[in-house]
Amino acid sequence: MRWVIRSFFALLLLVVFAGVALFLLPTERIARVATDKFTQITGRTLTIEGSIRPSVWPTLGVKTGPVTVSNAAWSDAGPMVQATALDIGIDMSALIDGQVRITGIRAENPRILLERARDGRENWVFGGPGNGTASPGMAGEGTPFTLDLAEISGGSFRFVDHGAGSDIALTSVSGTARIPSFTGAAAFDFTASMNGQEAKIVAKLSDFKSFLEGRLVGLDLQLAAGAAQVGFDGRGGWNPMALEGNLTADLADLAAITRLVGAARPDLPQGLGAGSVSVAGKVTVTQKASLHLRGGSLGLDGNRLQVEADLTTDGPRPKLSAQVTTGALSLVGLSGGQGGGASGGAQAASWPKEAIDVSALGIMDVALALTAQSVDLGLAKLGTTRAVLTIDRARAVFDLREIAAYQGKVTGQFVVNGRGGLSVGGDLNMSGLAMQPLLRDLGGYERLVGTGDMSIKFLGVGNSLDAIMNSLSGSGNLRFGKGEILGLDIAGMLRTLDASYVGAGQKTIFEAITASFTMDKGVLRNDDLVFKAPYVTATGAGSVGIGARVLDYRLRPTALAAVDGTGGVMVPLLITGPWAAPKFRLDLEGIAKERLQDEAKKLEERARAEAKAAEARARAQLEQKAQEELGIVRQEGESLEDAAKRRAQEALDAEAGKLLNRLLGGGN
Repeated sequence: MRWVIRSFFALLLLVVFAGVALFLLPTERIARVATDKFTQITGRTLTIEGSIRPSVWPTLGVKTGPVTVSNAAWSDAGPMVQATALDIGIDMSALIDGQVRITGIRAENPRILLERARDGRENWVFGGPGNGTASPGMAGEGTPFTLDLAEISGGSFRFVDHGAGSDIALTSVSGTARIPSFTGAAAFDFTASMNGQEAKIVAKLSDFKSFLEGRLVGLDLQLAAGAAQVGFDGRGGWNPMALEGNLTADLADLAAITRLVGAARPDLPQGLGAGSVSVAGKVTVTQKASLHLRGGSLGLDGNRLQVEADLTTDGPRPKLSAQVTTGALSLVGLSGGQGGGASGGAQAASWPKEAIDVSALGIMDVALALTAQSVDLGLAKLGTTRAVLTIDRARAVFDLREIAAYQGKVTGQFVVNGRGGLSVGGDLNMSGLAMQPLLRDLGGYERLVGTGDMSIKFLGVGNSLDAIMNSLSGSGNLRFGKGEILGLDIAGMLRTLDASYVGAGQKTIFEAITASFTMDKGVLRNDDLVFKAPYVTATGAGSVGIGARVLDYRLRPTALAAVDGTGGVMVPLLITGPWAAPKFRLDLEGIAKERLQDEAKKLEERARAEAKAAEARARAQLEQKAQEELGIVRQEGESLEDAAKRRAQEALDAEAGKLLNRLLGGGN
């Protein structure tokens, strides 16, 4: 930058002195002397077209026609500096005293092109072999000067870094600069357009000379783009680029800011900057393009956060590491802005089908520790929250360390994955949750009163809440303590076989409910529910269409006693239809089928018993006849076959004895 300033003022002085010399020498000759001297020093060609009109007293100055300064030899992008006209004035009396006091500079349509080659060469660095005599320490370097007023109109500035592939262009540059003291304060006030967005910049430097040399100096900077306002009060320097001080920013017009830097405006959810963004705190920007915020406050729509943050940019994506504390935090935009399925809660026919845009998750990676007094997620409302949010390549993981919710506690993990679409999942454990407000928020269902424990693993895929709910898969279990089911008197319904025990004023008091479940394609299935109440103990099985918002469930009592403790019936209860208006009816047909099945089973068992008895009688008769005909007498525990074998063996033994007796000379 020092070379840019140096060459600029060298050009001004050469033009002024050339104009003065016009009184003594021909115009063409003086112009040639001035341009030759400039070329000798810088190695660049200075071209002054048209006439040069001088003035001498009290202001030494000139007005020129078009002026051009050539670019470095390695560039093919055209002149480095161009201007339609220059009007320069220097205080003659101050110059006689050895001081350079520029009273005024006016440049019309100046065009400045700065370039950095792939090999690192910069077109604003002059001197070196074959490139002029300019060098550090040359005569005149560091000569102090003052500037009463410089004016630019219709200018442009462009910086091209061929190695980095960046191209920054400012157009419609107009404004003023004042440097009343070379070693003191300086002020700049400019407007310009970048990427089609107009911006206004007002800057004040505490020490112009030190800033020119690249050192940190006091800096007061104000930037406005559209309705967005950014203010900085602290210190800044450019060699290397660095800032430290207090920042205030109101980015209500976020589109103007993103357009200014050449980025697409992120479609942020409500609560995360959809309407407004404001920042305040102590900021440090390092030469590695990292940003650090201390004692910061961040406003995102209606949310107000206290932030300690570090933003680095040396990876594949910017990474934000932060500690955030807040009071009430609203994140309803992450769920489409509604809970309970739609504005009508359970009365709605379906879940919202509007697309949920989570593209903001891909802007940067995040490691954020959050402490909040309450969090509204749209689908659910949380109390005191301690959680860690990690975003890696558009995948957000909420590690729930301590979540107070619905009078209970929630721990576990919740994931929002925005890679190539949207999916949500979790592994959550909930204890002591008040079910009525929880189910009201999740689905607009208010009939279940009591506290419960639940564990659930789930996964849903889709770009809308409707698609996610219709794709849910997973498993879980639940257990409720004492509570009530409002609008339904199950015991009365079953005791009287009257399905009219439904409606306002009716309720079922229960002692416990336990169940496990699985989910697939948005349908929850359960077959092991156990329901215990003072007058009814029942089991249940069926399905809950989470996506379709319908019920198809069968509750079967296993014991039912009348209020006076006598009697009892067993009639299944069917619960079907939409969440908004479920239907309850006694399954008389089902119980009739069950009884027919029971009777058929009893008849089958009786027939089997009778057939077995007949078979036993026939066997006994056969055994008796065999004993009579063969002379067999069964001994205790002996089968008929064993008795026959024994009788045959006895007969053989007897005959053998007789034969042996005859052989030995005995009788018979």
